[in-house]
Amino acid sequence: MSKPRLQEQYEKEVLPALAEKLGRKNPMNLPRLRKIVVNMGVGTAVTEKKHVDEAAEAMSEFTGQRPMICRARKSVASFKLREGMPIGVKVTLRRQRMYEFLDRLVSLALPQVRDFRGVNPKSFDGNGNYTMGLSEQMVFPELNPDKYTRQQGMDITFVTTGATDDEARELLALLGMPFQREEPKKQKTA
Repeated sequence: MSKPRLQEQYEKEVLPALAEKLGRKNPMNLPRLRKIVVNMGVGTAVTEKKHVDEAAEAMSEFTGQRPMICRARKSVASFKLREGMPIGVKVTLRRQRMYEFLDRLVSLALPQVRDFRGVNPKSFDGNGNYTMGLSEQMVFPELNPDKYTRQQGMDITFVTTGATDDEARELLALLGMPFQREEPKKQKTA
């Protein structure tokens, strides 16, 4: 099996650039992408159980892996939610599938988002992990718009080995993540 295009780019271009930028010689000390977690919360699943199945089917199409169905841990009467009811789906991507998904996300899906100006560069958690949200699943070209008519959003978390947010931001930027540019603040004139 051949390596994904982005994985080859990471090994040949990104690692040397990171080593130079961070001033480290040991390649094992450089930040790496450990896994990508894609999560869909399906709030309408309380009343319509088929929505979870639709979300799982859609997620398996654009990630290439069968998702896990997440169930409610507690009963919440005000939401008509019972313990054990299916309320979402998630998938954890590693190795080749992770690189293939990131490549499709950056090169195909994100440019399809309406009024896209880049992803928020401040959505790091302080430990080098980045989370972004998509409001619509139909940005993935693998999905048939006639089959999936309901709009469904998702959260995508990139887990890295970077010790700081700056290291992880640099890694993701070199992998092609389109971060928003920092605009210089305009000074107020009195």
